Amino acid sequence: MKQYSTIIFDLDGTLMDTLVDISNSVNYALSELGLPIRTIDEIRTFVGNGVRELMRCALQVAVQGCCVEYSEQLLDSALELFRKHYVIHCQDCTKPYDGIFDVLRCLKTNGYKMAIVSNKPQREVAILHSNYFSQWIDVAYGENESAGIRKKPFPDMVYKAIDDLCEDRYKCVYVGDSETDLATAKQAGVDCISVLWGFRSKEVLEQCGATMFAHSPSDLLALLSIS
Repeated sequence: MKQYSTIIFDLDGTLMDTLVDISNSVNYALSELGLPIRTIDEIRTFVGNGVRELMRCALQVAVQGCCVEYSEQLLDSALELFRKHYVIHCQDCTKPYDGIFDVLRCLKTNGYKMAIVSNKPQREVAILHSNYFSQWIDVAYGENESAGIRKKPFPDMVYKAIDDLCEDRYKCVYVGDSETDLATAKQAGVDCISVLWGFRSKEVLEQCGATMFAHSPSDLLALLSIS
């Protein structure tokens, strides 16, 4: 593997297990709208393209067989409910995956620059970065399309991270757990390591073109030739 100096991490399903808190907020929104809640395994497949797409997928499944019809107005209402709940409860069950802190500490000691790029809303990304990762990871970006920065799989946030870290993109590697992360890395012109402890299976990732895999956080160090 070529030598890298900068690592850009996805957040949900890569650095942190956020699925329970996300699922609880999705189901809070659905319940408030009188719709049937979804299973955590269903919601797992909805995560990765931002909260609007998350709630769109949840609603489109939830309204099937109901007297409620899907609409953009319904989606706006669901989004408002989700955001209100999630900003309060985004740390109830969320935690870094086992071994992540050790890996980040080792990477920092070895001089790597690091960033977080996530489709989670910027406010929640900032909260989680500040509370868990700021001593190792230099910058963290969440969804902020109102500022003209397109969310993944567009490469805008990756480019912003690279620029803010004063790095060459050919020295960067992207680490994520989903097909969205693979597409983001491809559009940004950087290599991608797909992690297998997150929200997608190896089979799904292989079908999307993944070629480098980490089965555990410590595998990242092995792939980067760090002892």
